[in-house]
Amino acid sequence: MKKASSEFGARFADIHPLILTFAVLSTVGMNLLANKSIDTGLSWLALDCGILFSWLAFLSMDVATHCYGPRVATQMSLVALALNLMMVAVFFVASIVPGVWGESFVDGSEAIINQALDNTFGGTWFIILGSSIAYAVSAVLNNFLNWAIGERLGEGGFGVFAARSYVSTFLAQFADNITFALLVSRTFFGWTLLQCVTCAITGAVLELLFEVFFSPVGYRISQGIKADRARVGEAAYSL
Repeated sequence: MKKASSEFGARFADIHPLILTFAVLSTVGMNLLANKSIDTGLSWLALDCGILFSWLAFLSMDVATHCYGPRVATQMSLVALALNLMMVAVFFVASIVPGVWGESFVDGSEAIINQALDNTFGGTWFIILGSSIAYAVSAVLNNFLNWAIGERLGEGGFGVFAARSYVSTFLAQFADNITFALLVSRTFFGWTLLQCVTCAITGAVLELLFEVFFSPVGYRISQGIKADRARVGEAAYSL
């Protein structure tokens, strides 16, 4: 146990602080912004503002997998998830602390708005649980699938990085969306199976588009990290 803990600490300490920051920031951000739905004008397409951050979480995982291997990337994702749960606890405490939110000062609606803001930041247990399980499942799938594709394709330039990232991101995002939809939307909100699958696919496609757009940035960051590691003689991790 002590040896495993020491190995975890050594590997985790190698993660570039920018990538770790992106992972934590995006995990906290996407779960908070998931409270706001997006009016798409389409009855079959359900999206929330968490999509504005979710692509960054998966791009961070792709860069970490490319530079450190899937185990380190997964450790990073789980630490980010743990820190998000800590922030959830802080937000919950803030929601029950007596006081008034600044945005609630609207004549005649103060109590309603204040309660709504408390509920938004306080969260709902089944949504938090469902999103946490979905994120953990998708992180493991994304990281090890990305690594497996890289093992098959070998070292290469941006084309290989993109192939690894696009395939793993789409499938992992679908897994994230469908897991959450089945655990939460279908169970607590009565979604049909068709609605769950449709929204999981369309959401994964849109999230993949973000990945496609920003993947050149991710590739440049990963190349910079690998170059720095090579200069100091750090060994590359695989599993």
